Amino acid sequence: MPTEVERALTQEVMRTELLRVKTLIATIALLIAMISVFHWLDPGDVDRIWHGRLPPEYLYVTLGLFILFELWVHAVIRHHLTLPHHDVPRIRRYLSALIETTLPTVALALNFETMGPARALGFVAPLTYFIFIILSTLRLDFWLSTFTGAVCGAQLFAMAMLDRPSEFPEPEPGIFYHAARSIVILICGILAGAVGAQLRRQFTASIKAATARDRITNLFGQHVSPEVVERLLVEGAGACSDLRRVAVMFVDFRGFTAAARSRTPQQVVDRLDRAFAVLVDILDRHGGIVNKFLGDGFLALFGAPLEAPEAAHHAVAAARDMLAAMDSINEGSDWPLRIGIGIHFGEVVAGNIGSPRRKEYTVIGDTVNFASRLESLNKEFGSQLLISAEVRAALGQDGGDAVPLGEVAIRGYDRPMTVWQLG
Repeated sequence: MPTEVERALTQEVMRTELLRVKTLIATIALLIAMISVFHWLDPGDVDRIWHGRLPPEYLYVTLGLFILFELWVHAVIRHHLTLPHHDVPRIRRYLSALIETTLPTVALALNFETMGPARALGFVAPLTYFIFIILSTLRLDFWLSTFTGAVCGAQLFAMAMLDRPSEFPEPEPGIFYHAARSIVILICGILAGAVGAQLRRQFTASIKAATARDRITNLFGQHVSPEVVERLLVEGAGACSDLRRVAVMFVDFRGFTAAARSRTPQQVVDRLDRAFAVLVDILDRHGGIVNKFLGDGFLALFGAPLEAPEAAHHAVAAARDMLAAMDSINEGSDWPLRIGIGIHFGEVVAGNIGSPRRKEYTVIGDTVNFASRLESLNKEFGSQLLISAEVRAALGQDGGDAVPLGEVAIRGYDRPMTVWQLG
């Protein structure tokens, strides 16, 4: 499970990386559009800002090359997303962050040459560092965001120190003046990293919860009630097989196959779905689960995978409610259904069985086989609900209306077994 969580988290981080790259490309494209509009509306003002020494074409080329670089980064991430268990190497992430944060520095250097250091440091270029710091949050990596903030702050400080402006009035700003701005940028990077780390923790928690739910669903099927899923998540669903005393119920629709021959496949599926919806809801209310659907019937369990002190009582109560619910199932339908139910109580081996790629929780043992034989006997006796002597004994006074059918020969058993009928 940890490997699954780690793999899913890696995939999610790469998806947020793609979002960051797309946002960055869109932002740069917007800057190109803004420069074009300003140059078209008032070319004179643009010339005054850069003293006519920075043709817009230079900016277009610089920003265009940057967009090409980001498109390459996007392609690399997309490629790694298609590879199983392959993340983008961390060194590439840091190298990408270093290259990206150099763009504002290049713009600042161009402004130094055209408008002078003092005006350049107070113009737009230093502010663009914050675009990269904010978007670094989507990397979901504290140290990577901190690195981005540190690089931005260091480059801004280096530019200010390498070409200290002479246009400032005396006294000229000292190192502290420029260091303070760089420290603020570094702090922004740290804060962005903290936000990214918190988002990563939330992603991890969500993925763990989803993975646990998927694991429960894969083992027990989608026909487990939400209440049972919650209990399994809290109590855990062991991977090892163990002996349990459970009530096993088999339910089958009588004469369904013959009646289905005169219906279309869609009519058959719709009829089954409506009937199963009612019966499974009853199982949920009594704490049972459908272990597997068997065509026009199903196998239900009481007491596994979760302990149930009165499993037999719950199983019989659910069976009685199912028989009562058949009237509502058949109401208004030209295809009346009749069910047969067999319930046995005893020990089974319960656990996850299957291949390494796909396992399913199920129960095995004579208890399961005998419950299936009981259900089949309904055809012979014209009954709808048969229980074993073990179920009758577990019911005690609650089974006072049970009618003994005597010792009945059971297919596959050497000696007759006592069978009881409930109305």
